Amino acid sequence: MAIFRQYIAPLLVVLVFVFALVAVSARIFLPSDMAAPAPIEEVQVTSQRTPTDLPPAAHNLAS
Repeated sequence: MAIFRQYIAPLLVVLVFVFALVAVSARIFLPSDMAAPAPIEEVQVTSQRTPTDLPPAAHNLAS
């Protein structure tokens, strides 16, 4: 158990840190349009839901 605490656990922590560092640093090499945050679009509602559009169980709760 001492070998795990002294050698294996710290190695796993370092490997996770290095993986996260590489994943975050990879944005440098992406094309400029992919390195930007994702665009946020507003959702447009195309139709209004009425109580009759609800499933039968939800319709019983709504009335």
